[in-house]
Amino acid sequence: MEIIRIEATEVSPSVVFDLSTNNFIIKGKSVVNEVDTFYAPLIEWLESAQDKINKRVDFVFDLEYFNIYSSKRILFILYKLSDLRKEGNDINVIWHFSMDDDDMKEVGEDFACMVNLPFEFISHSMEPELI
Repeated sequence: MEIIRIEATEVSPSVVFDLSTNNFIIKGKSVVNEVDTFYAPLIEWLESAQDKINKRVDFVFDLEYFNIYSSKRILFILYKLSDLRKEGNDINVIWHFSMDDDDMKEVGEDFACMVNLPFEFISHSMEPELI
């Protein structure tokens, strides 16, 4: 199955959807204006992956910020993941948030209440990583 790899921009997150390595990550910030153009292919990819998932999937959201338009599409992704779980796939959501950003944690908790998925919450520092 085709791998999705999208590099982050100033307005869109990086994305990796790779069944072969079991990497599913959306990371960065999402303030895209054309949310359907950005998110529709991701949702379609998840729909087509439905019969190809054969092990536990940890789906990572590590978003520093997203606008209201993006939040709706992120919720669509979570609903699609919930559908995959209902069909017998082992799906787990890992929601990263900054220790300094209670709002992002609360949004993740709200999403967790809306979908039937296990959520794991991981806090991290906002300080840049040293190389």
